[in-house]
This record gives sequence, structure tokens and C-alpha cells, in this order.
Amino acid sequence: MPRDLSSLKTPLPVWAAPMAGGPSTPALVKAAARAGGIGFLAGGYKTPHDLAAQIAQVRDDGLPFGVNLFAPNPVPIAAEHYRAYARALQKEADRYGLTLPTEPPAEDDDAWTGKLDLLLANPVPLVSFTFGLPAPDTVRALQEAGTLVAQTVTSPAEALAAANTGADLLIVQAPAAGGHSATLTPDRLPRPIPLPDLVSDVRHTTHLPVIAAGGIATAADTAAALKAGAHAAMAGTALLRTHESGASAAHKAALGDPAFTTTVTTRAFTGRPARALRNRFIDDYESIAPLGYPALHHLTSALRKAATAAHDTALIHLWAGTGHRHARSEPATQTLTRLAAGL
Repeated sequence: MPRDLSSLKTPLPVWAAPMAGGPSTPALVKAAARAGGIGFLAGGYKTPHDLAAQIAQVRDDGLPFGVNLFAPNPVPIAAEHYRAYARALQKEADRYGLTLPTEPPAEDDDAWTGKLDLLLANPVPLVSFTFGLPAPDTVRALQEAGTLVAQTVTSPAEALAAANTGADLLIVQAPAAGGHSATLTPDRLPRPIPLPDLVSDVRHTTHLPVIAAGGIATAADTAAALKAGAHAAMAGTALLRTHESGASAAHKAALGDPAFTTTVTTRAFTGRPARALRNRFIDDYESIAPLGYPALHHLTSALRKAATAAHDTALIHLWAGTGHRHARSEPATQTLTRLAAGL
């Protein structure tokens, strides 16, 4: 079974991050591999059947790739807090003729068992986990199937916990990252720290190889992460506007719109902290939004889809990292090679 990164044969030290909800297409994953790096299919929010179909599309080209899963780490929410938030959001839903559910949905684990069964029956080169830690026997089973296992962490303490599961490598995510924070403690945000410093701290904590993520927007960012001890850097937001990205037209446009001047970390959309372009939804609802994942994700899902279809960027979850101004409309290979320039 592979136990080190040399088995992946990826000469470009820039990888494509998994971005759930649509942006991480098979075309983007293949583009990352053809550039010499590696890309991840985002298993989050997909059924096992749909994930299997995407895996087949990428595997047919014989390229190295990874699959990311959300490891269960639910954030419970009291029914009264859920109902209060649903009532507050109903006026936004009224714009689209939607009625938001006033009772919290049954907690789900994003088809965790079905996706693991898929990856054990049809192994892929690399699997990464986000949000929670898989059990050590799960990690061993994947490794015995021939898969390299990565864990996303946001602190040295999480890195140690990941090492104790038997993970082969760490994806170290700084707070500058767009989209959901990978923190294992969503009720406590990771402390603000530049990515190179976080990489260095983790490297002094564990011997595991590190992939640096969060705020990789320029070649200088990549160089700083590698100098700090990372094996490679991982870009997400920088790829959102690329030709291969599956991000919505509204999301891509907002990333280049000068009207959006800043990003903030919010739980208003999903009940879990995530970095996004600041918009009216965040301004109006962040202060009253409870923690509660995936309950709030399901609560706002239909509203966000309707707003996206209407190009209503005031109500869309416009995930973006702090370096979003560097995202360009171009082929993904061009973005990735630019992020590796001069190395």
C-alpha cells in the first residue's frame, strides 16, 4: 500500500482543493493533474451514486486524483433556535415563493457509510477528510485498499489528533481559506495566523507531510508555504473563476465585482463557520444565526438555490478566501502554473 507522496507522481507543487456544491468538477480535477499537480473530487453533498459517476470520469483518463469526504462531526441545534431562525428568514424565502421548514430536519451524515463503501470497493489514489476525524480502523481499511489518507486540520492540536488516526499526510488550512473552515471545533474559530506560520507550527508538532491551504492566491504565497515546510500548496478560491470550475455564473461574477470589497467568516448560511464575500444576507442575519450543522445548511438550501438561479448575489453564499481578487477567468492549468511560477 502507498505510504508516501512519491506514489502520486505530482511534479507541480500546487494542488486543486475540493470545493463542495459544484465548483470541483471532473474537468477541474483532470486539469490539475495534467498541469502536474493533483485535484480532488468533492464528495460532500453528493450521493454515492453521483460520486461514483464522477470518479469514473476521472479514472478513465488514468490521472492521479483524490476524493474528499465530510467526516461526521454534527453541530446539534435546539429546535426553538432553529424555528426562530427559520421564521426570521421566511421573508427572504417569500421573494421566491418558498416556505421554509419550521422543524429541524433529521440529522444526516452525508451518506458517510455509502461513500466509504464505494471508496473501499473501488479504491482511489488519495482520500481526504474534512470537518471530523475518521476512526483509525477506517483509515487502516483505506490504506490496506491502496489509498493514501489525508486529514484536513487547522491547528497543531488537530494535527496531533489526525496523526493518532494513522493518517498519511495533513492538509493544513489557515483561516484565510474560502468556504467552510475545517476546524474540528466549529463553536471555536481557529486563531488568526498566517499560513506559513501555521505550517511551521504543525511541522514542529508532527512528522507527517503537509499540504498548505488557505490564502494561496499568488506565486509568492506558494513559495512562502513551501519555505515553511509544506510539500505542496493547495488552491481553492483562485480556481473558482476558471473555465473548468463548476461555480455558478453569479458566484464567478461576484468574485470579479468591485462592489464586493471584503470577505468575512459567517455561520448564517449553514450553521458552520465559512468565509464568504460579505453581502446583505450576512449583514442582516449573522448576528442572529445559531450554530447548527447540517440543519441550517438544509434550512437555507432551497433559498440559496433560488437566489443563485435569479443571480441574486445579496442572498447567495459567495464562498471566497481573502485572496479572491486574484481569481481569473482562464484555463485552470494557467492558474496553477502561475501559482508555481519561479519555484
